[in-house]
Amino acid sequence: MRIGELSRRTGVNAHQLRYYEAQGLLEAERGANGYRDYDESAVLRVRQIRHLLAAGLSSEDIAYVLPCAVGEEPELPGCPELLTAMRSRLRRLEDRMSTLARSHDALTRYIHAAERTAGDGYPPFDGSGLASVPA
Repeated sequence: MRIGELSRRTGVNAHQLRYYEAQGLLEAERGANGYRDYDESAVLRVRQIRHLLAAGLSSEDIAYVLPCAVGEEPELPGCPELLTAMRSRLRRLEDRMSTLARSHDALTRYIHAAERTAGDGYPPFDGSGLASVPA
């Protein structure tokens, strides 16, 4: 199938499909006319890539785990190298979450301190992200 059909069947635009190919995540044959030709397994492969991206894996991580992937979700067998890679990625995500939580707490403290000293000119902070501005 050509890239347009693969795009329609997976909901992934052609630019992203070409990116997956450039990253070594997706393979296509080239016809005599130079057009990409994907086999039926490409539909499953793209769906696996999308699920793994949604889990927070980078394209480099995905290239590493994709050969082990089984099914659309996909299931990943628990080989030691794969588990090491996924645990490393999880630690990086947890570190980022911790950093964001600290930033959130510090910014909230600054906002509350500023509100205490600002008087009536500013609306109170409601925690939703941005205080509303009076009309």
